[in-house]
Formats: sequence, C-alpha cells, structure tokens
Amino acid sequence: MIPDCKEIRKSILSISKESGHGHVPTCFSIVEILYAIYSTIRHDPDDPSWDQRDIFILSKGHASLAHYTVLAHLGYFDTQQVYSYGSFATDFGCHADKLKVPGIEASTGSLGHGIGLAVGMALAFKIEKNSRKVCVLIGDGESNEGSVWEATMVAANLKLNNLTIIYDNNMSHSRGLQIQNPAERFKAFGCRVSEADGHDVDVLKSEIGGNGDMVRAIVANTKKGYGCQTLIDNQYQWHRKSPTESEFEMLIGELDEETV
Repeated sequence: MIPDCKEIRKSILSISKESGHGHVPTCFSIVEILYAIYSTIRHDPDDPSWDQRDIFILSKGHASLAHYTVLAHLGYFDTQQVYSYGSFATDFGCHADKLKVPGIEASTGSLGHGIGLAVGMALAFKIEKNSRKVCVLIGDGESNEGSVWEATMVAANLKLNNLTIIYDNNMSHSRGLQIQNPAERFKAFGCRVSEADGHDVDVLKSEIGGNGDMVRAIVANTKKGYGCQTLIDNQYQWHRKSPTESEFEMLIGELDEETV
C-alpha cells in the first residue's frame, strides 16, 4: 500500500469519526482505484470545469467520502472542508451533489444510475467528435440492478471505445444475489475485459490508460475494508458504522502496520 493511499485512508477514518457518518469499508476498497483513475485521466484541480477534461463518475455513490477525500488530496479543495461531511446544510453530503462540490461530475447514489449517465456522456463526446474519455466506477452489489447491464449493452452496441467501466469486485453482495464470473458477463455483453488487483495502483493505471476499439471493462478485485483487518473481518458490522475514539486509534494502528 503506497503512502499516499494510506494517508487518504487515515483522512477517511478521521472524517468519519468526527462526522458520525461514512461507509468506511466500501470507501477503503476503492482508494487505489480512485488514485489510479486521477493519475491517468485528464483533469485540472485548479480548473474543475476545464472543457477538455475527461469525466469520472462514481456510480456507487455511498462511497462519496472516499471520492471527496481523494479530490481534497489532489487539491480540489481543502481537506478540512470535508469534515462537515453529512452535517446540516453541508456541501459534502453522504451522496455527492455535482452542483456543490468541485470535481464531482454526477450526483449519484441511486443504484445503477451512474453508468447510464456515463454512457450518455461518452456518446455525446462521440457525436461531437471530441477525444474526451469517460470512466465510471460501479459496485458489485449495485450491479444487481438491470440498468447496469442495459447500459453496458447499449455502450457496446454503440462501440463507445471512449468509455471505461471499472467494477469494484469487493464481494459486498455476498449476502445477496452474487454475480459469478463478472469478467465473463462483461465479455458476453460485448466489452473488452481485463481483471486486475484493485489495490495495485501501477497495474490499474496501465489498464485504465489502455486503448482499443471497444468498451473497456476492468474487474478490479478488491477487499472491502482493505488496510484494516478489523474492517475486513467485520464488514457487515462496519457497513455504516463510524469509529469511536478508541476504535479510531485501533484502526489507525492497523493502517500503520500495513499487514493487509
């Protein structure tokens, strides 16, 4: 786990403790994915509305705290602002609002919603003959929604090779309808598919930066709660839980041990 990602996780824990909100385990599963995305796409923290930026959409909107924290570490705004997360009248809601937070491209949270937006944006860029690209991160539990596969089928039919779908395979759906062999499913829907260690930034950057003539789908194999063994072992207990002071110190200690 590279130091930048460790610091991002520490910020997530700290903000969750102070706010009393946060889906910490699912946030921890995507830190390296977000880091790799923003290391690859065209964007400018000093000009979030730059008209030639690439687009990233976090479809699994309940992981907004991870997205806010990564954007803050990249310089879109001060990390201290995110400590208002989930409070009354804050800009930093538990689901992100694109009208309030710089760098947020879509207001998401309704499961299966973000990928449809991503397909529409990618199609718009194609119609405009614009080289801008779109990347969308979806959750495995969210992918129980039929709209995910309908959008994927439309994207493949339209040959949207400017679209990358990243599937966070953190097994959060293990108590629900499990999607077996997601890579095979994306391939069957017409995507060019690869699998990657979702906690290896260099591998993810290589996969995200690839080119081709088809919709790209990357199955990122992750651990829900990655970085803290307590979160990995007790992911359902910690699904919506924020840490107490003593739990915070324990989890920070686990992050510093870097045993997972």
